Amino acid sequence: MDSSAGRPQSPRPTIPGLAWLVGFVLSGVAALIAVVLAMALAASVVVVAVMGGALLALASLAARARRTVKARNDYPMLIEARNVGGHSWVAYGWDRRN
Repeated sequence: MDSSAGRPQSPRPTIPGLAWLVGFVLSGVAALIAVVLAMALAASVVVVAVMGGALLALASLAARARRTVKARNDYPMLIEARNVGGHSWVAYGWDRRN
């Protein structure tokens, strides 16, 4: 009589080597997908950094240009007015005569 006749058989792959091979291939595919996603994330971070640097450079150039611009006095009768908040303005130069 066979001693294994009364015991249920455990579910095993018919070819254990094939299971290892499929697992190895799918692990490689998953690693490749992870590498592609990591490179896409790194590229997007670089693009954001470059655009931020360009924006910062343009802002600093605009601030420098604003500081260095001098008002031309082509019109001596022209007065200067500045907005001091809301609808309030302060005029300069109206009491000076050239």
